[in-house]
Amino acid sequence: MPVVFPPVESASPEGLLAIGGQLDEQTLLSAYSQGIFPWPISFDSPMTWFSPDPRGVLYTDDFHLQKSFKKFLKNSNWTLRLNDSFEQVILGCANTSRKHEKGTWIDQRIIEGFTNLFNLGFAYSIGVFEGEDLIGGLYGVQIGRFVSGESMFHLKSNASKVALSGLMYFLKKHKINFLDTQMVTPIIENLGGQNISREVYLKELSKNISTELSREELFHQSFVESNQLLHLLDSP
Repeated sequence: MPVVFPPVESASPEGLLAIGGQLDEQTLLSAYSQGIFPWPISFDSPMTWFSPDPRGVLYTDDFHLQKSFKKFLKNSNWTLRLNDSFEQVILGCANTSRKHEKGTWIDQRIIEGFTNLFNLGFAYSIGVFEGEDLIGGLYGVQIGRFVSGESMFHLKSNASKVALSGLMYFLKKHKINFLDTQMVTPIIENLGGQNISREVYLKELSKNISTELSREELFHQSFVESNQLLHLLDSP
């Protein structure tokens, strides 16, 4: 049966919209197409679904890099690989502690649900490698021209920021105007992220999700050297 969520306007002030349900393909695609995402509050509680107001986004036109990071990119020999290490990337995100979070929200339900979504072509990953060692990365959802950044991690300083820079390059190349970050963390804010109203967000979502673009079309390059990102990000 089709999954039916409550109207997003009925969400609590914290953005909580619904409780329960499974992370199957139909439910996840229905949720993201309506501006809703899963965010477990504990391992032993039913799944919780959110649609916050305001919503965190990172517009490609606002994305900027600090001078120190540009210098780092120029001298880096790391490699970004696309969609060849999804399970390792999501596990890396799950095993990472963050200052703004008490614990990981990426439980086994999230891992299995989004891995299945990846296998069906609606999720992606960017892994950052030093030689053959995975040292950082991010994963997210991609439906048409809508792209979200669900989580990222690093084992070496700047690795997650390199992954995000690579993602913003691919979005810019395909004229996708924003990345859904769901919330604005200090890292996202420093790169140009901002909060917008849920009403504005839903209009942006509607324009992007209705236009077909496959994962293979968006992430058609198998890898990019991180020291090439400066040139690529500055290209028109």
